[in-house]
Amino acid sequence: MSPAAILFGRVEPGGLINTITKQPLATPYYSLNQQFGSYDLFRTSIDATGPLTKDDTLLYRVNASFQSNNSFRELASGENVFFAPVLKWNISPRTQVTLEVEYQRDLSIQDDQTLPFDGTRVIDDIPHSRNLGERNPQETENIFVGLNWSHQFNDDWSLKHQMAFKRNDVNLGYSLIPVAIDLVTRQVDRFAFRGNFVDDTVATILDLTGHFKTWGLEHTVLLGGDYYRFDSSDGAANNSDTLSNISLDNPVHPGTPGPLLEPNANPSTQGVDNYGFYLQDQIKLPYNFLVTGGIRYQYVHSVNSSGFGINASASTITTDDAVTPRVGLVWHPQSWLSLYSNYVENFGANTGKFAYVQGSDPAAGGTPLRPETAQQWEVGAKTEFFDGRLRTTLAYYDLTKQNVATTDPLHPFPFCAGNGCSIAAGEVNSHGPELDIQGEILPGWNVIATYANQNVHITKSEDGNVGNRLKFVPRNTGSVWSTYEVQKGDLKGFKIGGGVNLQDRAVDAGNIINSPGYALVSLLAGYSFEVGKSRITAQLNVDNLLNKDYFSNPSNYGSGVDVNFAIPRTFMGSIKVDY
Repeated sequence: MSPAAILFGRVEPGGLINTITKQPLATPYYSLNQQFGSYDLFRTSIDATGPLTKDDTLLYRVNASFQSNNSFRELASGENVFFAPVLKWNISPRTQVTLEVEYQRDLSIQDDQTLPFDGTRVIDDIPHSRNLGERNPQETENIFVGLNWSHQFNDDWSLKHQMAFKRNDVNLGYSLIPVAIDLVTRQVDRFAFRGNFVDDTVATILDLTGHFKTWGLEHTVLLGGDYYRFDSSDGAANNSDTLSNISLDNPVHPGTPGPLLEPNANPSTQGVDNYGFYLQDQIKLPYNFLVTGGIRYQYVHSVNSSGFGINASASTITTDDAVTPRVGLVWHPQSWLSLYSNYVENFGANTGKFAYVQGSDPAAGGTPLRPETAQQWEVGAKTEFFDGRLRTTLAYYDLTKQNVATTDPLHPFPFCAGNGCSIAAGEVNSHGPELDIQGEILPGWNVIATYANQNVHITKSEDGNVGNRLKFVPRNTGSVWSTYEVQKGDLKGFKIGGGVNLQDRAVDAGNIINSPGYALVSLLAGYSFEVGKSRITAQLNVDNLLNKDYFSNPSNYGSGVDVNFAIPRTFMGSIKVDY
């Protein structure tokens, strides 16, 4: 029952995706996976783990991969390298230290997918494979270093400390990006842009967890604090007076020459300090009740300096703090049934989100948005069937958020230093039911099914958008995925599966443009067999089986709309060896 907003502050009240990296094992294990598929996809990955010492004091794990691919889009391709070693030191049965490193380098093409817009509707009359930009280079480098240690004082008390550094370095090089489409001349104006964006995050978290009893009640207490430092810097140069042109219907690349650009010598910067302290108590009550209460203090200090236009060298400093509570109740009337309810609040900076400054240079960094706040309550039931093999969750939530950052339709790219400006929506409310089913129905037959009805509307706004739906959020989403693997006989190891992913229509920020809903069908077939101590698995996946063609996430910027095009039917095969 660890509360996301209590432990991490800025995290959405509804929770977070907890990414658990593969940890070292004392038993040696090795895996090699080769994948290949449509559009020249080629990916090789390895996974190796085991002890480095005879007494298992020192363990290691290494994951690495290489991928190259083309695309259904013209001029688009990609190449990715990933390397992630982990070293774990078991100092004693009660004390462990883990060092994790991740390195990822991605070479790709900045693909700005665009359709014409006549002021009332999207004109979907060009092939979705057509690229109205150029082979715009983009190099992304991610580095992560984490050091975690924990110590168990006794059976009741433990201490855990986490430290981490992450850098995200994006170099866009020289890009020509569609910004206007003339529906009479069928000409596309493209803006020249180059930039380098560097985001650094430093974090440290210290938790003390204890177990004790008072008057026959069992307590699990958590006391902790955290510090997050976020730094961002961007250097970009652009020229809105000189445009490159290309034909909408018959583009001949590279089009007319764009302006020559040099990197900006005075980049915009942002620095955000987040301090948090929290206390939580989880109490086991009679009659199978469990109650949790927690409180968090959050302090945010932000300094933004713009290196562009009228705001050059000017700094904007904002400081905010808040105390946010959280309470939850769980009842286990039966071993297979849990009923729960909770209320939680959150508070945190809109990191990296800026509002346009009237009269400033189009590339100006803008001013930081005020911190976002939120309140959520939720009720639900969790069940387990077939000795816990099949699990279901049915819940209803109501979430209200203030100062929600949304795209500013009047100042998209290249405003706000190439990121596009944002506006605070005032207040947004989201509520609805959610259903999740996961597990094994019969031996070898597994199923995952989800459904959510998301009623998301703007409830307070200074720009007349009260009542509008929030952009890109469909009302209904759902998916069903099922697989069956033969458990015995001559066909043992044979596996088939399939599923459907459904989503209804979504809208843009102004609720003018509707992107269509869709249903995507996927299939898989595989076969696993053993050769000595090795296990070999061959598998074929087909995504978007019916070749559904659509676009999603429309963002209107005048005479054009930025969208995401559906990926056509794709095939991917793989051969995996485990030993």
